[in-house]
Amino acid sequence: MHGWTGKNVIIDLTDGKIIENNSDLNELRSYIGGRGLGVKLYYDLVTADIDPLSPENILIFTTGPLTGTRAPLSGRHVMVSKSPLTGTIFDSSSGGFFGKELKFASVDALIIKGAADEPVYISIQDDDIRINNANDLWGKNVRQCTDQLSGKGHVACIGRAGERLVPIANVMNDYFHACGRGGLGAVMGSKKLKAIVVKGTRKTVIADEERFEKGCKEASNLIKKGSSGLSTYGTSALLNLMNYQKILPAGNFRKNEFNNASMVSGEFIKENYDIKGHACYNCTIACKHIIKSGAFEGYEVPEYETLWSFGPDNNNSDIGSIIKVNRMCNDYGIDTISAGSTIAAYAEIMGEDVKEFTELVKKIGDNAGVGKELGNGSKALSNSRGKDVSMQCKGLELPGYDPRGLMGMALAYATSNRGGCHMRAYMAGPEVLGKPKKVDRLTFSGKAQLVKIEQDETASIDSLVLCKFASFSVPKEIFAELLSAATGVDYSIEEYLKCGERVWNLERLFNNKAGFSRKDDTLPERFFENGGIDRNEFDKSLDEYCLQRGWDESGAPTERKLRELGII
Repeated sequence: MHGWTGKNVIIDLTDGKIIENNSDLNELRSYIGGRGLGVKLYYDLVTADIDPLSPENILIFTTGPLTGTRAPLSGRHVMVSKSPLTGTIFDSSSGGFFGKELKFASVDALIIKGAADEPVYISIQDDDIRINNANDLWGKNVRQCTDQLSGKGHVACIGRAGERLVPIANVMNDYFHACGRGGLGAVMGSKKLKAIVVKGTRKTVIADEERFEKGCKEASNLIKKGSSGLSTYGTSALLNLMNYQKILPAGNFRKNEFNNASMVSGEFIKENYDIKGHACYNCTIACKHIIKSGAFEGYEVPEYETLWSFGPDNNNSDIGSIIKVNRMCNDYGIDTISAGSTIAAYAEIMGEDVKEFTELVKKIGDNAGVGKELGNGSKALSNSRGKDVSMQCKGLELPGYDPRGLMGMALAYATSNRGGCHMRAYMAGPEVLGKPKKVDRLTFSGKAQLVKIEQDETASIDSLVLCKFASFSVPKEIFAELLSAATGVDYSIEEYLKCGERVWNLERLFNNKAGFSRKDDTLPERFFENGGIDRNEFDKSLDEYCLQRGWDESGAPTERKLRELGII
């Protein structure tokens, strides 16, 4: 088999059985891999009413046909399960080197079932797959656990937040790369699975080497031309820009700009800290950065979302405090968007800004004191305190782009299958950055179709699996060409994008069965108040979106649409 490995591994932690079977070629062709393959497998293996933290739930790790190849930005893997935070089907993608190693071990999908009686970790070295005792690892945070296992390969693990089933817990790999949002770390913890360590030696077999090499060179050249800002500053470069555009949420979205934004910006970090780039596998961008010297030597430079959530969203301009809390979140395995946003909601409830984040984050990670409340996310916190201050969609905290100034992003948040997320359709690309082309950010006109297109293309990219930054520079024609050359299956551009549409509709179908409908495709009331988003225009755009999708009035895919996509 070309591109794909042709192998799935099923591990039942309840009885300790490890089974290998052949990947279904028709599924691979229809869902590509990564997110698409994981969603298809998950949909077929569980019912939508599954308790995310029960032994009956499953957890899936997937690679894609381009993972670990010469294709640029191809070092990623995907996790899929049901979120304990949102109750939706949930996928999350991470960079680093773990995904490449999983692919080199000839794994298309790693399916984890059941739950162990005591802590375990899984080791994979090509065909040697074992379940090992992890009592000596349990209770350790990410850095200690990774240090202890890294001699055996690349490590994906949970910190204490995952062990304690905190609904905003991440799965971390290669120390600070995260399968974030949605609490998949808690799902892993519920299975008493502390870590997976992988070492593989088998390179991906490419169907047409010459054709593939040509596509890789074209993609690499385009990425190099369009990513200088990310290479210099990382995603922190966005902070001053978003503030200038008055779409940087501050004080739990009560304001849309922050007076001291420059003090937590990428430019400020570059001027005041000695930093170096850190690249994932086969990446020429190196958007992540490490501090080389001083009090924070060896610390990761926070991403834009972390700078925002613990900075402007909490009315905080102390960059040192954000660097410290970012390291703590990564070590405990805590999602920084959900943690920072929930703390901002807590501050609004309490009537005063939080000054010391590390103590609250420690309590979240240890599931202790007020951390028990905060770790459940802002929606649960707001409900328990009787205050409508949760800035979330479908239970997932919103990121740092104010939808009142980005109508496309507003619609993308509301319709996202996994909740309030900018990564399902990065509408700040066309609405702010002009990528692939600039559109008017203050109107809903044309946004329904554009959001639908962005969502489908993102689902296809997540299934390849490639970093989303590739889509800023590389046209979909090249993605389809790389997929075709790698697998030997000819995908037209339309067929490639239809794979993404198929994934999106299958996710929606799962969520419908889990009780979600069009009524959940909305935004917090705050965004419609005081001259904010026009609710009538929003509702009209949602009508148009459902029409573009081929869904009925309740927001469910019609039988005709499901047949068209080959889902039924």
